[in-house]
Amino acid sequence: MTLEELEQIITTRASTAPEDSWTAKLLAKGPEKVAEKFGEEAIEALIEAVKGDRAGLTSEAADVLFHLLVMLRSRDVAVADVMAELARRTHSSGLSEKASRVK
Repeated sequence: MTLEELEQIITTRASTAPEDSWTAKLLAKGPEKVAEKFGEEAIEALIEAVKGDRAGLTSEAADVLFHLLVMLRSRDVAVADVMAELARRTHSSGLSEKASRVK
């Protein structure tokens, strides 16, 4: 599965009734709640990474990717926009790109 395919699944689920879809239910709570859920999933992934649990990290990483895309959806940011930003950054070293960011 690609991120674009997952984005399409999220788009489809977002248009269903909240009582029929976790995605729709979460989105109905608003972008702040979506961001909170993403944060929870990210922390769970960190815990699995520190523990060295490969299967646990794989599962939590899937949750992180899913909830990241839901969070992007909640703020009308397309995966294509994120991928374009990543592509733009590959034209310089990571260190020089980071140094060039406005703080």
